[in-house]
Amino acid sequence: MKIGVLGTGLMGKEVARDLAGSDGISDIGLADIDLQRAQDICYQLQSPLMTAYQVNAKNEDELADFMSRFDVVVNALFYTFNEVVAKTGIKVGTSVVDLGGHIDHITDKVLDLEGEARAAGVTIIPDLGVAPGMINILSGYGVSKLEKAASIQLFVGGIPVHPEDPLKYNHVFSMEGVLDHYTDPSEIIRENKLITVPSLSEIESIEFDDFDELEAFHTSGGTSTLTKSFPFLETLEYKTIRYPGHAEKFKLLVDLNLTRNNYEVVVDGLQISPRKVLLKVLDPIVDLKDKEDAVLLRAIITGYNKQVKTQFTYEMTTYKDQQTGVTAMARATANTISVAAQMIADGTITKKGVYPPEKIIPGEAYIGEMAKRGVIIKEKISMENHSTIS
Repeated sequence: MKIGVLGTGLMGKEVARDLAGSDGISDIGLADIDLQRAQDICYQLQSPLMTAYQVNAKNEDELADFMSRFDVVVNALFYTFNEVVAKTGIKVGTSVVDLGGHIDHITDKVLDLEGEARAAGVTIIPDLGVAPGMINILSGYGVSKLEKAASIQLFVGGIPVHPEDPLKYNHVFSMEGVLDHYTDPSEIIRENKLITVPSLSEIESIEFDDFDELEAFHTSGGTSTLTKSFPFLETLEYKTIRYPGHAEKFKLLVDLNLTRNNYEVVVDGLQISPRKVLLKVLDPIVDLKDKEDAVLLRAIITGYNKQVKTQFTYEMTTYKDQQTGVTAMARATANTISVAAQMIADGTITKKGVYPPEKIIPGEAYIGEMAKRGVIIKEKISMENHSTIS
């Protein structure tokens, strides 16, 4: 299997690390616009299978030349590159997986390439992070085990293990993205209807083992493609997990227009973006640095088998790898997209075209592969008065 990785940021590096430790890989290409950065990571990971490439993803010829060398390419670049990377994969006959991007409907643009991808004989899967990504796979798996699915309830959060005031939060991916998720409306299904609700709303308490009280609230983008894949559901909701009081504090910032995009005020004759100022102010406060993080996930899929109400619950708590220093979020995200890429390359996934994760990635095999990597997803099955855990 020959697998290329575009981008040497945190996720790209951790995908490369996983590929280097996986069986059946014959060639790993690690590409960045900065050749030295790619070479440094190759040196750090010390894999004889790995080769560094200099690729400017804005140059379609360079991009095509790199991608044509591999069976599958993992796109770990910023989401704005997702469409061009997918189109280039179709052009050169290389399958592609990406980390998603619901801003500016980027994922929708990738999904619209379905016919072209099928004709080219390639497989493209967007949205392969944790949320979206892992939750999509688990939702699809739960639905597949029900004769009639009725409800999907999702809870996910990347949080510090030891929270500190004032926000009790340290970011594990772009704060720009966090502000978008807090500001844009959230799309859900309620009482069989697709509706939007304000983000940071409908706060509820939630409990996980080894953690004090937590809260969960609506944020945008979490339901991703699930509303289209399962439009028949009575209920589909996604909430983000944080420590208590977090949502209320950020709701004030949203209400004060401090998170608003394309909004400026005049200060001493200068046009100033409050959002840019806020991001600069927040940066040292929310920087994770060397602190320990955790990713918490719970997916509850409810429906009926032989008219018996049945519920599948998938739960995960993942921590920072103390040996490598890899954050919990990077472990959960990078392993998810790496496993998906390998499933395409080794023939576990054979469908051609563009598919959201819930429609193509086999849940049982995925859970097994993640367990090999120390990311344990537990399944609990409840049938009215009976339940089992595996």
